[in-house]
Amino acid sequence: MSDRNRELIQRDLAVLWHPTTQMKDHEDGVPLIPVASGRGAWLQDQEGGWYLDAISSWWVNLFGHCNPTINEAIRTQLERLEHVILAGCSHEPAVTLAERLVSLAPSGLERVFFTDNGSSSIEVALKMSHHFWRNTGHPEKTRYINLSNSYHGDTIGALSVGDVGVFKDAYEPLLMEPITVPSPDCFHREPGQSWAEHSESMFAHMEAALEEHAHETAAVILEPLVQGAGGMRMYDPIYLQRLREACDRHGVHIIADEIATGFGRTGSLFACEQAGISPDFLCVSKGITGGYLPLAAVLLTERTYQAFYDDFTRLTGFLHSHSYTGNPLACAAALATLDLLAEPETMTRNQETARLMAEAAAPLAKHPNIGEVRQTGMILAMELVQDRERCTPFPWHERRGLSAYRHALKRGVLMRPIGNVLYWMPPYVIDAEEIRLLGEVTAEAVDVAAQTPWNRSR
Repeated sequence: MSDRNRELIQRDLAVLWHPTTQMKDHEDGVPLIPVASGRGAWLQDQEGGWYLDAISSWWVNLFGHCNPTINEAIRTQLERLEHVILAGCSHEPAVTLAERLVSLAPSGLERVFFTDNGSSSIEVALKMSHHFWRNTGHPEKTRYINLSNSYHGDTIGALSVGDVGVFKDAYEPLLMEPITVPSPDCFHREPGQSWAEHSESMFAHMEAALEEHAHETAAVILEPLVQGAGGMRMYDPIYLQRLREACDRHGVHIIADEIATGFGRTGSLFACEQAGISPDFLCVSKGITGGYLPLAAVLLTERTYQAFYDDFTRLTGFLHSHSYTGNPLACAAALATLDLLAEPETMTRNQETARLMAEAAAPLAKHPNIGEVRQTGMILAMELVQDRERCTPFPWHERRGLSAYRHALKRGVLMRPIGNVLYWMPPYVIDAEEIRLLGEVTAEAVDVAAQTPWNRSR
């Protein structure tokens, strides 16, 4: 490592606490990347070394680092207005963005509430659902149904309705208790069973939960089609169709967490479109600004909005706020991102990119230590296992995914695994040559991880 890179890392470790990180790892052989700049699908360190950003910098970057269109939109807005309180004020970028989101969203979602990040948008949806039922004469509807292995964020409400123990277990005394039903996760389907068959059969658990608990349930919350932080586990759109039908029958809201799956990641603008359904609340963030600035939104129905609309003295208002709600710079970045998404070639190009990703990963499907290669649009995941036939997992403490991560970094690829799940979620601008490199490096990383557990001395 060069002196410039080493110096920045030493300064970092003296003052910073990084997210989702056991900081001791960075003193035990897990390197920090001292990033100085970015261009397209690549990040550059302080000494000019390049890293292919295979995970879109935590799933946010859609059109590449330092995209000229988004750069220009932010520069233009910066000369006009950097920020203003959105309580009692308005501005063109926020209004235009809300109009655009409503025009693009599944039908029936007609109002937009801006927040600052994905977890906050989940908090808003949970509170709105509960408060809607309270305002409409059903204060008993205070519970939520979630899926096993789900993840919705790390703030208290969002954490409550998630089900990934490594994030949640330490905080159990602080959390609400959801009603958890088994996920339709197709990794667990029977041999010969299709995704659709498995997903539909698993809906019986949700139907039973609604039958028993609808009277006390405000909403079902789920990640449409892909459970992200739960290991990129995937299921068929038929589950969403059955859920919409059942929630309508039982009088329960649907909160669709499309923080990771929105804006083209799954092959359609929103994952819900593949099921032909509209949720009651649609939470979006991550890619909304193309990876530039923090912004999130909750899209909701006019019916929900009207349940809060009344004289102040009735005390039905929704008193929730964030200081940077609807920030003009973030809205400008989002509008530029939506312009890029609207270009006719964008989704066509993404379909071809998804095909190339599948082609590059295909050889790994027969690897003795890959239990499954699965894909939904531009999200592709590979499950590292001890035994492919039995899908026996490696012991978690061996940290095989970390061995793969370290090897990929040595080869100039940033591919941050989720436990022992390796995944690709690259910027939409990744090209064929870069995808081939990604496939080659991943194959090497799988071999390394299969042979050797993480060893901090290496």
